[in-house]
Amino acid sequence: MIELRPFDKLGGADHGWLKAKHHFSFASHYDPNNMGHGVLRVWNDDEIAPNTGFPAHPHANMEIITYVREGAITHQDSLGNAGRTEAGDVQVMSAGSGIRHSEYNLEPTKTRIFQIWIEPTARGGQPTWGSKPFPKADRSGKLVTIASGLEGDADALPIRADARVLATTLKAGESAEYAPEKSRHLYLVPAAGAVEINGVRVNARDGAAIRDEEKLKITALEDSELVLVDAA
Repeated sequence: MIELRPFDKLGGADHGWLKAKHHFSFASHYDPNNMGHGVLRVWNDDEIAPNTGFPAHPHANMEIITYVREGAITHQDSLGNAGRTEAGDVQVMSAGSGIRHSEYNLEPTKTRIFQIWIEPTARGGQPTWGSKPFPKADRSGKLVTIASGLEGDADALPIRADARVLATTLKAGESAEYAPEKSRHLYLVPAAGAVEINGVRVNARDGAAIRDEEKLKITALEDSELVLVDAA
């Protein structure tokens, strides 16, 4: 089953400095029938104006993955971590027992990110933060795991969740395949381009909620970049 969630029908908010679309219920966009997909709780499509951002605020008991699509995001937190994550790179924060952090676009142009929240397998624990480059050339034509709490995903940024986050870039006409375990919850969003998943067209920034598919065949209808979450 593939349920298409078109970008133009997503809830969202325009704060001037921040233009956000929410694939699931979030903040002022409350939808009791769309509180997540398995342990995937939040998928926000954020556009942040230059020299603005999120001032210091708290999180706890959530795995937060930031996929930078354009520009860069600069992070600081209460543990003393600081870093700049640019387009093509990924950062992960395990909020654990509690952490405060800020996220700013200090660039001269707008920054676009996907922010993905996944519920952890256990509450509490020491908060952590990490960032890693995943060059687009290295994931051209194949799905690469960029963050994971699953055994065997040693090259990915670690998260404390029964989930993995994958990404790929596909040239028009190229295909990638993925065989999920039965009963998993999959959610796929093209950051750019358009793809066909088992015959269903998914345009840029649309969401596709997927269940009970033995195998996904993802074919690029045009040059595309996409992110896929496989969650319990």
